[in-house]
Amino acid sequence: MAFIRIFLVALLLVSFSGSAADTFTVATYNVENYLDVKNDTREVKSPEARAKVVSNIATMKPDVIGFQEMGSTNAFFELRSSLKAAGQDYPYWEHVAGWDTNIHVALLSKFPITARRPHTKESYLLNGRRLHVSRGFLEADLKTPSGYSFTVFVAHLKSRRQVAEADESEMREQEALILREKIDLRTKANPRGNIVVIGDLNNTKDTRSTRAIIGRGNGTLVDTRPAERNGDSVKPKNPRWDPSNITWTHFYGKEDSYSRIDYILVNRGMAAEWNKAGTYVFATANWGLASDHRPIIAEFWMKDE
Repeated sequence: MAFIRIFLVALLLVSFSGSAADTFTVATYNVENYLDVKNDTREVKSPEARAKVVSNIATMKPDVIGFQEMGSTNAFFELRSSLKAAGQDYPYWEHVAGWDTNIHVALLSKFPITARRPHTKESYLLNGRRLHVSRGFLEADLKTPSGYSFTVFVAHLKSRRQVAEADESEMREQEALILREKIDLRTKANPRGNIVVIGDLNNTKDTRSTRAIIGRGNGTLVDTRPAERNGDSVKPKNPRWDPSNITWTHFYGKEDSYSRIDYILVNRGMAAEWNKAGTYVFATANWGLASDHRPIIAEFWMKDE
């Protein structure tokens, strides 16, 4: 009898650990000026704010996480070290510096990065002027322990702040079109590949720039639409609308407004492995101490369906 009990306990442990290892998570987080050096318009991230960022990520425990508004590599490595001290070790990383010299996009991963394709010098012509993609785009291929491979894009499109160079919405749309070209190139290179696009797109879903990235037809990306885990389950009154879950990711203090401008989008291949139950907006007390954005996370099965 003792042997049978031991065998059953061992079987349960194997089943539990195996099921946990069957999935992985991808998150995105605009960490609002995670800087270690002050510049003309941006302050150094306070120790309290940095600690809250670390605490939030350590609670979420994502396997892969993309960042926007990341500072220099020194600031990035400080965050990585702090996360390791908090029990979240990310051996693999990527940091992409674009035209903007202050804030960048970056990636931390528990999985090996098998290929890197940073896009740092992209530009476009708008009203006769040559303009540059401010933060560039991060593109990398990752491989999980099960052999499941996927490509991740990390983006941070032009803000909604007005600038002298051109109309901000037109600039953002041009950046979105360039990002969409990169996605299409990756799809053409590997039609059966898995793709996830994460980041701060700086606009709501039904806008020209966001729609440009989501695309049309066979190349349409699926919006995972993370929401708070608060029990909301009411269906929308209009079947064409999304449910009324709480999905906002950004608070704009000047307007006292809340909006969803951070996204996790996947192609059809990766949508087959998407687990809606493990996808959510991370809601916690005093979230605004860390950033004016809330992180979002999505879960996927580690096997091509």
